[in-house]
Amino acid sequence: MHISEEINKRKTFGIISHPDAGKTTLTEKLLLFGGAIQVAGAVKNNKIKRTATSDFMEIEKQRGISVATSVMTFEYGGKLINILDTPGHKDFAEDTYRTLTAVDSVILVIDAANGVEEQTEKLMEVCRMRDIPVLIFVNKLDREGKDAFDLLDELEEKLDIKVRPLAWPIGIGADFKGVYNIHKQELNLFDSNKTEIEKDIVKITDINDQQIDDILGSQGEVLRSDLELIEGVYDDFEPEEYEKAQIAPVFFGSALYNFGVQELLESFIELAPSPLSRPTNQGDIEPEREDFSGFIFKIHANLDPNHRNRLAFLRVCSGTFKRNTFYKHVRAGKNFKFSNPYTFMAQSKLVVEEAFPGDVVGLYDTGNFKIGDTLTDGKEFMFKGIPSFSPELFREVQNQDPMKTKQLEKGLLQLTEEGVAQLFIRQPGNVKILGTVGDLQFEVIQYRLKHEYGASCNFKGLPFHKATWITTDNQEQLNDFLRIKSRNIVQDKDDNWVFLAESPFLLDMARRDYPDLVFHTTSEFKVTAE
Repeated sequence: MHISEEINKRKTFGIISHPDAGKTTLTEKLLLFGGAIQVAGAVKNNKIKRTATSDFMEIEKQRGISVATSVMTFEYGGKLINILDTPGHKDFAEDTYRTLTAVDSVILVIDAANGVEEQTEKLMEVCRMRDIPVLIFVNKLDREGKDAFDLLDELEEKLDIKVRPLAWPIGIGADFKGVYNIHKQELNLFDSNKTEIEKDIVKITDINDQQIDDILGSQGEVLRSDLELIEGVYDDFEPEEYEKAQIAPVFFGSALYNFGVQELLESFIELAPSPLSRPTNQGDIEPEREDFSGFIFKIHANLDPNHRNRLAFLRVCSGTFKRNTFYKHVRAGKNFKFSNPYTFMAQSKLVVEEAFPGDVVGLYDTGNFKIGDTLTDGKEFMFKGIPSFSPELFREVQNQDPMKTKQLEKGLLQLTEEGVAQLFIRQPGNVKILGTVGDLQFEVIQYRLKHEYGASCNFKGLPFHKATWITTDNQEQLNDFLRIKSRNIVQDKDDNWVFLAESPFLLDMARRDYPDLVFHTTSEFKVTAE
C-alpha cells in the first residue's frame, strides 16, 4: 500500500474536557464500538466501580481521575483510529497541552448540566492557538441539564467559535427520548435499560412523517420546531470551515449509556482530517515526505511496575517508521534502533513492524529521550511547539530517608522527564526544587516516589511566582545577574540558567535592570536556538 493510502486511512485525535464531564467514559464507549474492548468500565460519583480501561496508574484508579495521557488504537469503518485520552484535571494541563501537539483533531466533551467550565475554556484556547479542528459532544443528556439552544449560545460565546449542530436531542433528563441525526435523517431512540450498543434507529425520510408523532408523541412537534429554528439560525455546515478550525459541529448523547456515540464516531471518521504537517525549525514537514521523522511528546516511567520499564511515546510525522532500523536522535547526535516498538490498547501492547504518519508508537527508553526530542532518518531538524511552561508552584524536596538517596534522585529525574513536574537544582548544596502548575502533581510525585522507587520525601513551600529561562549574548551582564540574584538562581536538568522571580514586579525590574538578558516563560527557545 502506498504511503498516501496509509495516511488517508488514519485519524489521530485527542479527547479533552473539564474533569467529570465524562471524557474517559466516552473514550471507553468509542473503544466498545470499535470492538477493542468487550465491556466498558463505569465511572460514577468519582469512584471507579470497574476500573476504566484508559486509567492504568494506581493513583488514577484510587482517585477516579485521569492524570496521564493514555494512547489507544482500534479500527472502525476501514479507518485506523488513534485516540489520545488526556487528563481533565487542571493540575495536569501541561500534559494535555503537549498531547495536543501530537493530534490532528479534537473531541471536546461538555457536561449538559454544567456547560462550558473554566478548564474547557483553557483547553479550547490551546486548540485555537494551534488551529486544531474541534468536534463537540454534549454529554449526560440522560440527566437534567441546560436547554440545548442555551448550550449552543454558551459554546459560541465562551469558546469563541461558531458552532453547528449535526444532531439534536429530543428532551433532556427524565424526558430524554433520543437524538435526531440531522445529517443522516435518522432517529436514534434512547433506552436507559440498555448499556450495550444501541440498535433502535429509525430512518426518517421526511421530518413530517407520521412515524415521528407515533414514536415521540407531543415531542415530535417540538423536534420539528427546533429543526426549523436550527436551519434558520445556523449556517450550513461546511467541512472546509471545520478543517480550518472555524466552526465546530455539535453532537448530543449519553456516553454512560452508549448513546449518540455511534453518530459521533461515524461523523468523526467522515469529517476529521487525516494526519497533517508539523512545524520544525526548518519549515513544515508534510506527512507525504518519504523520509521518516517524528517527535517524542510523552514519556512514562514504570508503565509496568514489575519491570520498571520506561516508554517514550513517538508521534510519526512523515515517512515510514520501521522496526530494527537505525534512526537519528537529533539532539543527542546519535543513532538508535528499536527492536520492540509498540502500539497500544491502554495497558495492552502489540509489537509493530512499521508505522505511518499519524501513528503513535511506544519506544523502550533507557534514559536517552526527553519530551520534544526529534527522530529522523538522518536529517538535521527539530520539531517545534512542544514546550515546557513556566511552573506556578514551587516546592523544595526534603529527603526523609538518607539511605534511599539514590532511589529518590533516580525517581525525581525519571518523573520530571515524564513532564509531571520540572526539576531545578540550586547551588550550593545541590538543593532540588520541583515546579508544577498544580498541587495535585506534588501528591502524585510523592505517591509514585514511595510506591515505584521506595523513596520518601516531604515538600517545603517556596515563595516564587514564576520560573523564567535566561538567554543572552552579554556574558558580563549575565555573570553580574547570577551573582546578585544567587538566591533566586537555579539550573534545569539541561543546565540552562533559570531565574525564580518572587513577584511580577521583581521580574519586571530584572528585565529593566538587565536589558541584554532575555527571560523566557517557556522552554521553546531551546528549539528555535538550535
